[in-house]
Amino acid sequence: MSERAVPFHCAYCGDTNLWPHEAQHGAWECRDCQRIFSVKMIGQLRPEGVVR
Repeated sequence: MSERAVPFHCAYCGDTNLWPHEAQHGAWECRDCQRIFSVKMIGQLRPEGVVR
């Protein structure tokens, strides 16, 4: 996930009550399920059958 992207739902409970977690850059806290998480983009998949 880039620094500009923002998660819209909690990765655990699916709620939208998310806030940036101040103690760690790139982390988000869900104030409904009381979890802190971060999301990392690893890469993109190529469509099957496409050779580059």
